[in-house]
Amino acid sequence: MKTLKFRQNLAEEILAGRKTATWRIFDDKNLQVGDRLEFIVWESKEKFVEAEILSICEKKLKDIEEKDYLGHEKFVSNEEMLNNYRNFYGERVNWDTLVKMIDFKIL
Repeated sequence: MKTLKFRQNLAEEILAGRKTATWRIFDDKNLQVGDRLEFIVWESKEKFVEAEILSICEKKLKDIEEKDYLGHEKFVSNEEMLNNYRNFYGERVNWDTLVKMIDFKIL
């Protein structure tokens, strides 16, 4: 089963039902609609829930719109969003980087 890691605060949002989407860059897992996933807390490495991918959309960072945030945490600004993903994925992330937007449901 494929796994995705989330920071503790995001895991809590998922369990509360407020976070139903995640954005991933440089997908090394070949995530696809219908995949069943184990969600892991990044800090503790413990599984906290299983989920299934409902839909996937890809967009460049520069093309993300307000409607794309449905089920996803918001950023204060586009610059904060870019810096957030650079922190996770490195300096190769830029405005033309593709983001895989994944909607999921908890099983």
